Amino acid sequence: QVELIESGGGSVQAGGSLRLSCASSTDVLGRFYMGWFRQAPGKEREGVAIINTDASTDYADSVKGRFTISRDSPRNTLLLQMNSLKPEDTGMYYCAADYRRDKVEFGRPAYWGQGTQVTVSS
Repeated sequence: QVELIESGGGSVQAGGSLRLSCASSTDVLGRFYMGWFRQAPGKEREGVAIINTDASTDYADSVKGRFTISRDSPRNTLLLQMNSLKPEDTGMYYCAADYRRDKVEFGRPAYWGQGTQVTVSS
């Protein structure tokens, strides 16, 4: 069983930065495909970024150039550095993991964290 615990959310003004962390209970980094997702009130959950097992990354167009996904392998922690935040980045952010990339890409990974709230005010 894989347990994922997010932290680092909060409230910031537009243009600010936050760094989200996702601690895993087991050594999943490098063995699993991992991603960050977000869900705004009244909207469907959407993918934000994916890090592949070879450490290559993919981003949603809406966050390219502003967000960076990475992994701190010694600490079994997935990171999401968010810069130049906009009000439309507001939402609950979740990390997720799966053995299969397509599961993460299409929002159906086996393992999810409980989420951390990000609020960006204008």
